[in-house]
Amino acid sequence: MTNEPTFDDVSSEIVDEEEKLLERVRSALSAMPQARAASQAPLVRELERLREHLISGDEAKDQSALLEQYHHQSAVLEQLQRAGPPEQVDPESPYFGHLRLQEGDATRDLCLGKTTCLAKGVRIVDWRDAPISKIFYRYGQGEDFDEEIAGRERIGEVVVRRMVRIRDGELERIQAPEGDFVRSAVAPDEWIRRRSEQPRLAGGEEASLRAHDVGEAHGRRLGSDPTGRAARVDKHLPEITGLIDPTQFDLITRPSAGFLVIRGSAGSGKTTVALHRVAYLAFDDPKIDSPDTLVIMFSKALRNYVKHVLPSLGVHRVRIETYPEWVHDERKRHFPRLPAKPRDDAPAIVQRIKLHPLLAAALDAQVKRVHGHRRWEQALDDWASVLTLAPLLLETMERVAPGAFSEPDIEKFVEWNRARVDEMYAHLAGEEDTGAQLDSEDDAILLRAWQLRVGPLQTKGKRPLRYRHVVLDEVQDFSPLEVQVLLDCLGPQQNITLAGDTQQHVMQNSGFTSWSQFFRYLGVEGTEVETLKISYRSSAQIVDFSYSLLGTLQEEDEAPVATRTGPPVELFQFGHRGESVAFLADALRELRRTEPHANVAVLTPKPESSRAYYEGLEQCEIQGLRLVTEEDFSFAPGVEVTEVEQVKGLEFDYVILVDVDAGNYRDVPSARRILHVGATRAIHQLWLLAVGPPSPIVAALSEDASTSA
Repeated sequence: MTNEPTFDDVSSEIVDEEEKLLERVRSALSAMPQARAASQAPLVRELERLREHLISGDEAKDQSALLEQYHHQSAVLEQLQRAGPPEQVDPESPYFGHLRLQEGDATRDLCLGKTTCLAKGVRIVDWRDAPISKIFYRYGQGEDFDEEIAGRERIGEVVVRRMVRIRDGELERIQAPEGDFVRSAVAPDEWIRRRSEQPRLAGGEEASLRAHDVGEAHGRRLGSDPTGRAARVDKHLPEITGLIDPTQFDLITRPSAGFLVIRGSAGSGKTTVALHRVAYLAFDDPKIDSPDTLVIMFSKALRNYVKHVLPSLGVHRVRIETYPEWVHDERKRHFPRLPAKPRDDAPAIVQRIKLHPLLAAALDAQVKRVHGHRRWEQALDDWASVLTLAPLLLETMERVAPGAFSEPDIEKFVEWNRARVDEMYAHLAGEEDTGAQLDSEDDAILLRAWQLRVGPLQTKGKRPLRYRHVVLDEVQDFSPLEVQVLLDCLGPQQNITLAGDTQQHVMQNSGFTSWSQFFRYLGVEGTEVETLKISYRSSAQIVDFSYSLLGTLQEEDEAPVATRTGPPVELFQFGHRGESVAFLADALRELRRTEPHANVAVLTPKPESSRAYYEGLEQCEIQGLRLVTEEDFSFAPGVEVTEVEQVKGLEFDYVILVDVDAGNYRDVPSARRILHVGATRAIHQLWLLAVGPPSPIVAALSEDASTSA
């Protein structure tokens, strides 16, 4: 059965309208003069003249006045060089949305893009211009609108609301209630009409290829694209401004002051909403687009995945960093005499206690009970004391977290840290070969000790470090102490956006149990949590299976709503890894033939499994094969083999979880959550491969889905 409705007169009219609109816009843009940057030559000449006078030391000249002029002119030149020419509408991709509004007897067409242009009959408005763009985001085609715009009430009807994709100046796709129209790959002058699907936040065909029903055998085949049209090759997070839904738009356009906490399931758009919120705030306040705004991601992979998004939205100077990078750099600046290289051999109980809210409370108690100098040496002493005083830790635990740890746990923690503290002070005394190193968790503890004892963290210029806005993604995997360090770096309005998902809580030692308790530890009780309930990334089959993996860990209001259907999730069982690799290689070769631009993640439970599957598939000469270590993803078409832990926050067209057996995934909460994270990375199709008996977590799947002996 075909998935392509008849291309009728209505379809032809829609395509004809959009092609003519694009032609008019591009013609008008080509006739407009290009804005040029202000000439810098006179400034350069003036700076050269001033420099000559300063160098000559001419006593007839006021040297201080000359120096002041020189600094002023240098600042003006730097500003011109940084600003460049005024932003222009890109004629190759001028807009992504088309509105036709009927108000009384008047009808007007408006387009939404990245830059406003209202000249020579062109009506393109910046999507961040909330008064008019909210009609696009809040109303559907055929709906009446009633909004206050530019100080007066506007009442009318949305006659047309369409999404378009324009690439290299060519109209490629039109999404409308009447259908989804794409150019034919066989005959580019012809159009194909498909049934319209609800847009997904992260992409549709713009991000990757959809998995389509190709008959009874589709369960054994990884996806297909019925049009044959090449999709986006770059698998970074695409420009999705036009796909934002009303709930997301409301969160993006919230006032900047205060806390905004966004909770949402995998694929619901938490990260995208947080990033677009920065762009929206920068549109209203250009000072937001500066290093005074900090975006903290959970991992290097996620940072790399989204680092091009803000520049694509016109925001270029915001800092985007992982928390370990940021906190380590700040710790080195505030405590420069301490060793820079972190250690990685601390016992698990040491890491658990250092990340637990117990330690943050104990540090606060230590600073309050001991009066000392407001110097870094005293902050270092506070750090050493809280790590080595068992009575302080036991007393604090009884008060804030009864039963969290046993007394032997505390004693083991203190014993380990006492030896490390002795090494550290020996290092500071100038002794050689002390072996002094800090645990990675110590960076945040030391900075918090500085804040409590000395005062605000400082910039390189010794001014208080204050951010205008902070975005913290995957907040559920940070400890309250780590977040508190960031909170105390906020400006007076306390502007921060927190995004997270309790179901993806994979850092078990962070102490996160619930939003309410987390906020209590932070001292911001009563903070409201906004929930995104629609999963745009994955098909209903993947969403349902992913949440079944959580079992009793599911929260009643957490199950998301999927926007589309797809192939079933399948489990394949093998007697030997060699069989598993051969089966996988056949499927990947076929996928490469039918969808050369698709990207696939083969996710394993541990590094040695990743190496084994990579080497096996390499022998099969799988094209585009990459072994990913240290989160160094390419986001290009092909097959990336890595561990599940490395893909948090990312997405792939197809995901294959391998070695899903009882030995690697016991039925414990941590295994359920990590499988949930891996499964929710898939956009179109999800397979599970097991060598031997499958994990009890997925055993039920073998009763319903295909298996291979």
